[in-house]
Amino acid sequence: MKRTSFLEHVGWTGLGLVYTIGSGGLVTAAADAAEPFTFVQISDSHIGFHQAPNTDPPSTLRAAIEAINALPVQPRFVMHTGDVTHLSKAAEFDTAKQLLASLRAPLFVIPGEHDAIGSDGTKLFLQNFARKDAPQGWYAFDLGGVHFLSIVNVFNFEKMGLIGNEQLDWIRKDLAAQKTTTPIVVFGHVPLYTVYEPWGWMTEDGGKVVAMLQRFDNVTVLNGHIHQVLEHTEGKIRFRTAAGTAYPQPAPGTAAAPGPLKDLPPEKLLSTIGYRTARVEERGQVQTVDKMLG
Repeated sequence: MKRTSFLEHVGWTGLGLVYTIGSGGLVTAAADAAEPFTFVQISDSHIGFHQAPNTDPPSTLRAAIEAINALPVQPRFVMHTGDVTHLSKAAEFDTAKQLLASLRAPLFVIPGEHDAIGSDGTKLFLQNFARKDAPQGWYAFDLGGVHFLSIVNVFNFEKMGLIGNEQLDWIRKDLAAQKTTTPIVVFGHVPLYTVYEPWGWMTEDGGKVVAMLQRFDNVTVLNGHIHQVLEHTEGKIRFRTAAGTAYPQPAPGTAAAPGPLKDLPPEKLLSTIGYRTARVEERGQVQTVDKMLG
């Protein structure tokens, strides 16, 4: 079976999901019985970038994919949390798609702001990675007793994240259908909380989603964008940003502006980039481990 068909349809069966149409036209799913499982997060591959400290991001993305494929227990899925490409060019999307197709596990992708450059916004990204049941890029699914919410929050390029009223309404309806005891995992590109406002490392209307999440007993929010591992907790909500596979950025406020650490010695690059494994325990707690490539 071709991988494109697998991603569009059969991949969901492989995850143990059976889709139905719920009230309001929302796509919902019946989950597997609750049991521990793992998934993987990768982010910020920036295919098309070719400057210091990484002149060959395809090779480091390939290294991350090979490491994931070599895991002794394959993850139930891999989520790429955006900035797949650097300049939203067709050739960059094509290269990224070919590389990501070599993953053994099912792949899901949400866009970063670098996947939405130009007047067409996320058009090329959606042509390459959108699911047929999620034409605007956001969607939700259930697996192993956990509710996963994948959002798009990159409409203010290089300023700050923005979700928008239409998507906020969809998120509100989706979360209203979930029990307070249901573990929630949210995927986004830009952090929902304020990491560093002068650099736009925040989502303008992210606080509205955070407020919706506060009634739940167990919430994990996973994002990329800032190319480094940071942890933050607000009540029962755990926020985890991830390293990219292309290059690191400076810690918040430690440089004149965000951007690639161009003075990073070549031998240090692999120790600053990588991927994240996440294990969902029996009670829905998500334990994350960040694995660098060197």
